[in-house]
Amino acid sequence: MNNRRKPESIFKSAARFIAAALLVCSITLFVMPSRTVKAEVGQPEIPVPALADIHCASYCVYDKTTGFIVLSQNPDDKIYPASMTKIMTCLLSLEYLDTSAKLTVSKAAMAGLGADSSLMGVLEGEIVKVSELLYGLMLPSGNDAANVLGEGCVDAFFQKYPAGGSTVNKDGVTAQYLLDNMNDSREHILSNRKLEAFALLMNLRAKTLGCKGTHFKNACGLPDENHYTTAYDLTLIMSAASEIDDFKTLISAPSHVFIGTNRHKSDAWSYVKNSNYLLYDPWLASKTANGTESHLAAVVGGKTGTTSQAGKGLTIYTVNENGHELMISVCGIPQSHYFYTTMYLASVTAYGNLACWESDPVTRVYGTTGDYRWVNAPAAQQPKYDSVVNPGDEPKGFDEPAEQTTPEPTQAPEENKEAEPEVESGPPLQLFVKKNPVVSGVIGGFMLLIIILNIILMIRINTIKKAAAKRAKKLESRK
Repeated sequence: MNNRRKPESIFKSAARFIAAALLVCSITLFVMPSRTVKAEVGQPEIPVPALADIHCASYCVYDKTTGFIVLSQNPDDKIYPASMTKIMTCLLSLEYLDTSAKLTVSKAAMAGLGADSSLMGVLEGEIVKVSELLYGLMLPSGNDAANVLGEGCVDAFFQKYPAGGSTVNKDGVTAQYLLDNMNDSREHILSNRKLEAFALLMNLRAKTLGCKGTHFKNACGLPDENHYTTAYDLTLIMSAASEIDDFKTLISAPSHVFIGTNRHKSDAWSYVKNSNYLLYDPWLASKTANGTESHLAAVVGGKTGTTSQAGKGLTIYTVNENGHELMISVCGIPQSHYFYTTMYLASVTAYGNLACWESDPVTRVYGTTGDYRWVNAPAAQQPKYDSVVNPGDEPKGFDEPAEQTTPEPTQAPEENKEAEPEVESGPPLQLFVKKNPVVSGVIGGFMLLIIILNIILMIRINTIKKAAAKRAKKLESRK
């Protein structure tokens, strides 16, 4: 009798042990406190290269507020501007044309634009708003848009400042200037030589602005031995363009969606993005290579330019914490260093803004670069204030400006320095299930299986007990 009941006792003990273990595990998961560690995911501190490590033909940082160069390397050397030419094209277009007007894309405007040209994407015979052409000029750097705008400017010039009239343009001339310099008639110029005439207007404006090393041959920046400028001259042109609000709107736009036309029937037929990457991450220029704060307040925008002959270049417009407006041009980055273009620009921007600040260490623009644009900056460089205060505005919400001192070099960020992990707390079972849905499902299924097996085991034990009782009764009856 005792031998027959021994398996029953073993099964019963095993069932009780499994049930107790499940109960203890459940109580532990739901009751005991727990903490999970989550690693910080964010942008690392990235030091810009020192000025000596920048590979480019020239650069220039021009302080528009004082009229002086604050930092430069070969600022008067001849360089090919490539699409930075379009800064002048945009400047003249905003002066001569109504942004709500429409222009028709001519066959001449599309001629000579090969497969390697950067294009907005307009077609011959397309009727396009000037405002759309301006975005096509400055964001995708469309050579087609440049030519259409150039032709439109010449038409407008002849209409607004006719030869023999008393009204002159900002350069002090009428259409007679083109007739004399091109030795041609008005009709022939308008029918066959508009882009050539526009180049003359570009050169005339460059001379008016004080550019001494500039000569333009076209509206878009296509390579030509006689199409050249200097880093310094580019900052002068950018300085003049920055006086126009619409220009600042264009160069600060991160993207643009084009509206439908007679040739592109649907809206959003093209979507373009700004190629000036420092616009998205101005925090890169917030410190110099040794960690000194640059006092850069804002990167308003700029224009890029690239050809195999010119290399890569950028001309941008920034604002210093002291309110000075700085025009910065970096030219002739060789193809082998294209990858570092944004970091080179960030370096020149940082050192240029630091030099400007040291000459006038007074806070007039509050906040940081992040106050002006959403950026991917490290946590330490995220915006400190919500208000946007532009040069000339009265500060609001700042009763007492922070005490300002001349910046001292700070220790460069340590490499491979581990960020302090962020600790996330909460119910442990909830955290585990949230972070490990697949594993949680497997564990849950396994626990459910154990419970089912436990029930089966209990039923089996009861069955064995009943069968043993019956056998015992039969043995007793036989006796």
